[in-house]
Amino acid sequence: MPNRVNPPIPDTDELLFADEESLPLSDMTAKSIRTHEFPWKILVVDDDIEVHAITNLILRDFSFEGRPVELFCGHSGSDARRLLQEHPDAAILLLDVVMETESAGLEMVRYVRNELINPYIRIILRTGQPGYAPEEKIIVEYDINDYKDKASLSKQQLTTSIIASLRSYRDLRALENTRKGLKKIIDATADLFEPCSLKTLASGILTQLASLIGLEQQGIQSQSSCLAFSERRGKINVYAKSGRFEHSVGTSLEQMVCQETFEKISEGMKAKKSLFFEHDYLGYFQSKLGIENFIFMEGTQPIGQIEKNLLEIFSANISFAFDNLFLNREILNTQRDVTFTLGEVIEVRSQEAGHHVRRVAMYSKLLAAKFGLSEADTELLFMASPLHDLGKIGIPDHILHKPDKLDPKEFAIIQSHATIGYDILKKSERSILKAGAIIAHQHHEKWNGQGYPNGLHGEQIHIFARITAIADVFDALIDDRCYRKAWQLDRVLALFEEEKGQHFEPRLIEIFFENLEEILEIKKNL
Repeated sequence: MPNRVNPPIPDTDELLFADEESLPLSDMTAKSIRTHEFPWKILVVDDDIEVHAITNLILRDFSFEGRPVELFCGHSGSDARRLLQEHPDAAILLLDVVMETESAGLEMVRYVRNELINPYIRIILRTGQPGYAPEEKIIVEYDINDYKDKASLSKQQLTTSIIASLRSYRDLRALENTRKGLKKIIDATADLFEPCSLKTLASGILTQLASLIGLEQQGIQSQSSCLAFSERRGKINVYAKSGRFEHSVGTSLEQMVCQETFEKISEGMKAKKSLFFEHDYLGYFQSKLGIENFIFMEGTQPIGQIEKNLLEIFSANISFAFDNLFLNREILNTQRDVTFTLGEVIEVRSQEAGHHVRRVAMYSKLLAAKFGLSEADTELLFMASPLHDLGKIGIPDHILHKPDKLDPKEFAIIQSHATIGYDILKKSERSILKAGAIIAHQHHEKWNGQGYPNGLHGEQIHIFARITAIADVFDALIDDRCYRKAWQLDRVLALFEEEKGQHFEPRLIEIFFENLEEILEIKKNL
């Protein structure tokens, strides 16, 4: 542990600083630092205990920009290495030149700059033997920030050097924080414009904003709690939470947060603009579709000017990201409506049970999610599966509507619907139609390789088609068709158990049975 208490005062009146005024030597215990003051850390490394004593005496009531200093003492190069490792956020290193060896201090300077690669800490060299290490030579050859002769160093000179070094350290950290913040904005922007759901986008925004507000503030790491919500037609929908809000409960925003927080949020919602509070930030983002989105961030540290500037820059990207998301959703919703409408047109022409394609889509979505497909793939399958029988548009009515068993020639014509659907959709570059082409082509393939049109087997069959096949067969069997009456549920389930590993992928059939109640609920509601 660092030695925060000064070493015993030697029995001597001789000090290694020039006198400017009488300095009391009593009560040399280091000042206790309150944790909320976040002191500036100063490492004092010198083999002379008097130097530690007088340094502590001079700096015990010192403060800069409202923050006191905290001293950590060492007496050798090895102590310095330990302190630097324990306190990488130290602002200043007061370093003796000659300690266990004549060049221990100079070797430590090289260690800090070349091995630790720490360009931020300000190094003030102090020596009692200026002739051994001439100032001009040391200043030129070593990356230090000040050089002092102990014999002529006064209290005022030390204080002035400390203030100058802290200012320099503060400004370097501010520049580094700005650089880090801009890099985070650049890195985050690419992620924000990737296709995603509203919840995923909001979670990403919360992470990036918390990082910006939580940038290291002169060695202090801040933690933030965040909420993302929208207001539409007077209704508030919270869709992402982090930090202390993550486990909040309540049916309304007012119940989820404290009164003070709710008042801040209400102020911003009423003003319809972003607001900065001392520790908190409320971002307001209105999409081009008129949806109002809000991000509330509650920090533990005051939001500095750097953080405000970065938040304002990033907020512009957030607005564009929300617009991009809602416009993409509008496009996807349009494409979904088209695919469902096409599927229903084929459904009507085939005289199949009402809402067949919608139930197949819902069953497929459920099975895909339970199987572990990504949210994006699950949604893509949901929108593409209604196209599974699109090829029936090319099948003559007298075959499509025949109530009796088809002869071999007629059955071959029916089988061609898989290839017809594929040929209709395969040239599209749209993800939904490309997925629809795969499903249309492969949804009659079988796990054992006995399906059509290409006799694919096992995982040669795309997962979208393997899932849609189960959804399609289940819904077809459990409803009336022109050529037969609906099967009883027990008979359908018995067939699925029998075809496990034959027609259908075994794992998907297991998932089907594990989630049968939800599947039947979909059937009931559609």
